[in-house]
Amino acid sequence: MQQRNRTKTWMTAGVAVAVLLFLDQYTKHLAVSVLKDQPSIPIIKNVFELSYVENRGAAFGMLQNRQWMFIILTAAVLVVLGWIFHKMPFEKRYIPVRFCITGLTAGAVGNLIDRVSQGFVVDFLYFKLIDFPVFNVADIYVVVTIILLAVLLLFYYDEEEISQIMER
Repeated sequence: MQQRNRTKTWMTAGVAVAVLLFLDQYTKHLAVSVLKDQPSIPIIKNVFELSYVENRGAAFGMLQNRQWMFIILTAAVLVVLGWIFHKMPFEKRYIPVRFCITGLTAGAVGNLIDRVSQGFVVDFLYFKLIDFPVFNVADIYVVVTIILLAVLLLFYYDEEEISQIMER
């Protein structure tokens, strides 16, 4: 029964990553076809707009033009996420962490696909009101799941459960 749960969990996560990747890549494709070489499109005037940007760096445009470093770092992060996913007990209590790992994986792979295929990441969502850096759907996956993971680790799981994940 335990092996069946493991297989089902891995398959469910794989399908979820595939769906999230599709959404990310589709929105980026739309951004390229509609927004590239065009002026920004206001969605909510002076608050939120669609604006095409080719990001050759990391978050907030840091470390520009270091694609190989990002590719290697992303690969390492994916290995660690896979290891944690595998080592974690296959119990209902850990579904929220698995959800976070799935979102992080989809976000990392979504931007990795861009880096490898194009040499940059397509960003297109811009909060003009606060002049927040332009971002994309994969970035949303990463930020939301990291915040959720932090909340879970701080308030939902106790120290024993966290160490149990790491010791298995």
